[in-house]
Amino acid sequence: MAKKIAVLMTDLVEDIEYTSPVNALESQGHDVEVIAPEAGEVEGKKGGKFKADKSISEVNSDDYDAVYVPGGFSPDGLRGDENDRFSKFAKHFIEQNKPTFAICHGPQLLVDTDLLSGRNLTAVKNVRKDLENAGAKVHDQEVTVCSNLVTSRTPDDLDAFNGEIMKQLA
Repeated sequence: MAKKIAVLMTDLVEDIEYTSPVNALESQGHDVEVIAPEAGEVEGKKGGKFKADKSISEVNSDDYDAVYVPGGFSPDGLRGDENDRFSKFAKHFIEQNKPTFAICHGPQLLVDTDLLSGRNLTAVKNVRKDLENAGAKVHDQEVTVCSNLVTSRTPDDLDAFNGEIMKQLA
């Protein structure tokens, strides 16, 4: 059954960490919507141009089955939202036990949910200390699954990450 997936991102997203999972999701018939600070265009770190379908002010987390946070500098940019709308949006998925996916720097946004204590996660090396400080148990492996939370380290891990996303949505 097709699911509706929210992708939270802004400028300087890591291009391949957006395109690879989204292509995998869409190839399985899932409906993907990109949510950004404003609807329009999001610029990738490597020069890609991506469509932001909706602004964060237009959406309700209840309308989505899962959330995905790609990496790059985007997650840090989302954390700068003055009303914490992106972290509040992501928090809903963790609280409601809905699939929550993040790769590379993506887990940075999840730190702001205050729901990582005791959870198993992974991320790119320079984010792992932030996860530990948030109380997470950090693992250096290509994919870490902790209930509804699926995290991965880098673009090198995309095949395993995409495979786990598909398993979680099956």
